Amino acid sequence: MKIAVIGIRGIPNYHGGFEQFAEYFSVFMALKEHEVYVYNSHNHPYQEETYKSVNIIHCYDPEYLLGTAGQFLYDFNCILDSRKRKFDIILQLGYTSSSIWNWMFRKPTTIVTNMDGLEWKRTKYSSPVQKFLKFAEKLAIKKSNFLISDSIGIKNYLKEKYRCDSEYIAYGADVFENEDEKVLLDYDLLPYDYNMLIARLEPENNIEPILDGVVLSNLDKPFLVIGKHETKFGEYLKNKYQKEKRIRFLGAIYNMNDLNNLRYYSKFYFHGHSVGGTNPSLLEAMASKAFIIANDNVFNKSILEDDALYFRDKNDVKDILNITNREEHSKILLNNFEKIKEHFNWNKINQEYLDYLEKCLKS
Repeated sequence: MKIAVIGIRGIPNYHGGFEQFAEYFSVFMALKEHEVYVYNSHNHPYQEETYKSVNIIHCYDPEYLLGTAGQFLYDFNCILDSRKRKFDIILQLGYTSSSIWNWMFRKPTTIVTNMDGLEWKRTKYSSPVQKFLKFAEKLAIKKSNFLISDSIGIKNYLKEKYRCDSEYIAYGADVFENEDEKVLLDYDLLPYDYNMLIARLEPENNIEPILDGVVLSNLDKPFLVIGKHETKFGEYLKNKYQKEKRIRFLGAIYNMNDLNNLRYYSKFYFHGHSVGGTNPSLLEAMASKAFIIANDNVFNKSILEDDALYFRDKNDVKDILNITNREEHSKILLNNFEKIKEHFNWNKINQEYLDYLEKCLKS
């Protein structure tokens, strides 16, 4: 098939989850001898015309000038370009800034959209923006030929809210088996003597209740907060906890080996995400044999099932930190690791996407 991947900043990945998936999947498809194109921002660090046999199409992206509004124009430019290329299928990753242009897609190209998470529920957005995102969600559902959900929670939501079917295909992760205790020296840490979280510093990721629980607890261990903190909410958190010596704001870390080792050697790994589908950082924590303490919601539970402890508020966090013996729960680490190998490995996920796209073309 002749296929395009649209809706991302580009590959190789320098940004986030969708970009990581696009990199793995497009290379997988090219190895299967399909004709694959990925749309990249014009100012993406990778400027070549191909990447591991994947064709790269650079489109002008004014986000660096206009902020969020530039994403809409970037998506417009990508969709406009796609009209002249006669793709069999376009895989659209997300819909936030592209759905208003969906009417421009060229027929008879088949449009398959990964619906991402419940973007309109993110508290960082104002009420008018949340209303627009609900509208964009409806447009994406109406204008797409087929839908993909990357979590059972999203699949059920689409069924209940819009009475529409979607194909459940999860995200993927690579298992981590190269432990290196020396990495901890760079962070002045000892094995299993610290706790941590990795997340965007946004309210819906429950960072504040987690850190409030840390403050209330009796545990005298470092707590690492990894994620870009040069934001309004990030500054608020740093100011609130500036006198709490246990809490360390490390900023964003992009070295995957460091991240994997930090997760592996942590005592507790907190995952507070409450909005969206299968979060990549959750799978990466499972793949690193981290002991996961997750926010109690359907998205996390559909992946972790009984192989985690769950919290709802700061008091739950306090109690877990004060009374939980990590060694008593060692089996859940192995259970999650096996889930990655059996159900969330990239080869399996990529093949499921390929099988579904072929099915879509035949429908």
